Amino acid sequence: MTTIDDRAPGSYADLAEGDRVAGQLYTDPAIFDEEMEKIFYRTWVWVAHESEIPDAGSFKTTYVGRQPVIVTRDRRGTINTMLNRCRHRGATVCDQSKGKANGFTCPYHNWSYALDGKLRGIPYPEGYEGVVEKADFPLQKLRTESFMGMVWATFNQDAEPLEDFLGDAKTWIERFFKQTNGYPAKVTGIHKFRFRGNWKIQLENTTDGYHFPMVHKSWMASVDAETADMMSFMNDDTAVSHDLGNGHSVMIMAPGNADLDIDDGAPLQERFSDLVKELEDSGEYTTEQIRRLIRSMHGSGFNLNTFPNVSFSLSFFRVLIPISVDETEIWHMALGMDGGPESLNRERLRIHEHFQGPFGFGSPDDAEGWERVQLGAAADPQMPILVNRGLNRETTSEEGWPTSHCTDETGMRGAYAMWKRMMSDD
Repeated sequence: MTTIDDRAPGSYADLAEGDRVAGQLYTDPAIFDEEMEKIFYRTWVWVAHESEIPDAGSFKTTYVGRQPVIVTRDRRGTINTMLNRCRHRGATVCDQSKGKANGFTCPYHNWSYALDGKLRGIPYPEGYEGVVEKADFPLQKLRTESFMGMVWATFNQDAEPLEDFLGDAKTWIERFFKQTNGYPAKVTGIHKFRFRGNWKIQLENTTDGYHFPMVHKSWMASVDAETADMMSFMNDDTAVSHDLGNGHSVMIMAPGNADLDIDDGAPLQERFSDLVKELEDSGEYTTEQIRRLIRSMHGSGFNLNTFPNVSFSLSFFRVLIPISVDETEIWHMALGMDGGPESLNRERLRIHEHFQGPFGFGSPDDAEGWERVQLGAAADPQMPILVNRGLNRETTSEEGWPTSHCTDETGMRGAYAMWKRMMSDD
């Protein structure tokens, strides 16, 4: 592997090989800056779920890489992603995380913008006669496209269509949303936190089944036996990972839930017996519908990573926002059924909180592991990080996907292949 001392200036792609990457990828600020330019500002970055901006005037603020953006639904129902930066002197025009508005006004000099970014008002315009035409100074707009209610944006107007970029991940996105049982999906809550570590450490984690039985022992001890058995995949040959291309990958932990249209007839978990009785007593659902609703309580049975920043993890979204080379913000977004039984939505939220919530078992354990990787990588940035687990037992699925056990690092190798491709100088 090329080291810090013998690589050409700026040629960072050669620091990633097929089964290992240089620790420098986690610690070098220059690499982080180039990742922003070559990855986050050139490809599709996830920014919203449509349920977060349901009505005309709805908006949320987030980031594409390190650049602040506003995602809006305008009066025509069009979703827009715009740089949160006034065209006058550069101040942000929105400081709220979400809400409804008729437009956005810069607090510094009160230049005002419509929901689609058009500049519609300049105070005391006399000084701008013959100098500024409002049509020439809208908020900078990113190209925005959606798939299955998920919204991505890119600064790159020449990027391939979103659906081409998603490729074979689309099949798994469709399977993921089967857990809403025909109802629209909605975001029911967001838990945000930061950890002291590089964004790629978290990207790796979402398809890292290898750590689960070691790191999450406390969670496994806290759940009922049926849930623990569902997540005991270490010796399950049907629990696999696929490299889906373009850096996307899927890790199937609970194969019985990987496609909720397929019901193996297994008994429903005893912990949900009260919910079953409530649904039966309502008289609104058939036996088959009740089985489907209860079987979907834990979500899709897999973690889907879409490069570079959003994961569809069992029953929630995990979004990563890179802050600096050694700091990353994580958003855990719980999901429910818009119009579905609210008692089931409440229970789904409780399940989510138990693992991923601010007082849950999972997030603190994961975050400590991520931070330890960051600290250790700084010890010798030239020493490689290994992503070679399962390399010798990797096969090709009938779909053409590189495939191995879900504890193997097939997905990570796929992500770093995409990283290498995008970071190449050509």
